[in-house]
Amino acid sequence: MIEVIPIKAFTDNYIWALVSKESVYVVDPGDPSPVLSFLEENDFILEGILITHHHFDHTGGIKTLVDKFNVPVFGPSGSNIEGISVELKENDSIQIFGQNFKVFEVPGHTLDHIAYYSEKDQKLLFCGDTLFSGGCGRLFEGTPSQMYDSLTKLKNLSPETLVYCTHEYTESNLNFAVVVNDENEFLKKYHSEVKDKRKNDEITLPSTIEKELRINPFLRLSDENIITNASNFNSSKLTKEVDTLKAVREWKDSF
Repeated sequence: MIEVIPIKAFTDNYIWALVSKESVYVVDPGDPSPVLSFLEENDFILEGILITHHHFDHTGGIKTLVDKFNVPVFGPSGSNIEGISVELKENDSIQIFGQNFKVFEVPGHTLDHIAYYSEKDQKLLFCGDTLFSGGCGRLFEGTPSQMYDSLTKLKNLSPETLVYCTHEYTESNLNFAVVVNDENEFLKKYHSEVKDKRKNDEITLPSTIEKELRINPFLRLSDENIITNASNFNSSKLTKEVDTLKAVREWKDSF
């Protein structure tokens, strides 16, 4: 059984630690310092690093950690990320503590973005900045169509899948979601719960695919309430889900 522990970094990043006994893999270590502290305080041994995409707040700790521990670094194929030793593409898989993790290519936020998914003993998704709780990543490099295809892959995973994204954006995402999906009573209730958690500096992750299907406007693009509100924002009737995603993402960017 893998235990997943959050290591806080920067202002709102989570570096996820996959722990089995005294051994650890970390996901997206943008800052090496909290990882080193975590390992030292718990007397853990670093076994490897998983990278989802090239942004520095996800990769900045690679060199320091590899120089110290000489561990493999798994990451997207064809990317220019310095330090990647095992390049991964769609349908590749890796073994972590005897558990199989499948790789998905999920461009949109960046072109090189991948996610890691375990579907057998534990259903775990490490999705970087593609899917957030209540939202999705900004389209810095990819197109709405790419992000739509990427999110479709993820929304079709098993409902009980635990979703480990890498930022504490849930409250700000839901502040927007309750506007674009203002008839969603479940969302309103969950928004209130999240606000209470954040007042106490409590983590809102992991989410689940099941929950995201109920609260996340980027996974609810056939919802008539969202289509109507996005059409009003866009000043035109939206008929395709990918066009609704584009409008909702543009609305969120200026929210």
